[in-house]
Amino acid sequence: MRTHPNDPPLTGWEAAQLTALTARMAKRSLAGPDVDQRDLQNKLDRILDGARKRQEKAKK
Repeated sequence: MRTHPNDPPLTGWEAAQLTALTARMAKRSLAGPDVDQRDLQNKLDRILDGARKRQEKAKK
């Protein structure tokens, strides 16, 4: 699963986590625009940051 052309390749576990987080974000968005989703966005960012670090480590 690739989230964006600039994002690193994801493991199966990371892809599953991103899928679950995206589903939770979609469910929250149904509650209205005033619902805070920062916690889920931060988790998503941490997963992508970990994938980037793994990719950089693999290049060395």
